[in-house]
Amino acid sequence: MTFCEVPVNDFASIVDDTTQLIDVREPAELEDGTLPGAVNIPLAELPVRIGELDAGRRVVLLCRSGGRSGKAADWLDQMGFADVVNLTGGMLAYTAA
Repeated sequence: MTFCEVPVNDFASIVDDTTQLIDVREPAELEDGTLPGAVNIPLAELPVRIGELDAGRRVVLLCRSGGRSGKAADWLDQMGFADVVNLTGGMLAYTAA
């Protein structure tokens, strides 16, 4: 694993205007909210939608608890993305804080 993990509540310290913030949950799960600026690309769709991402820019991944986003981070890392971050704890930790 070469991607890094950052607690979800610290997301503001690693997300800026050039960051690609991706929520990998299913669309129905977003009804409970997501982080500001997040784009929804469900984990199952990531392989066919990878062209929507810029491998040269930071990708920060979010899900419900950090599991799916961790899988997505690992996969993007294997696909050659250089700067990949998994937000640990996911929306469960964010809303609990």
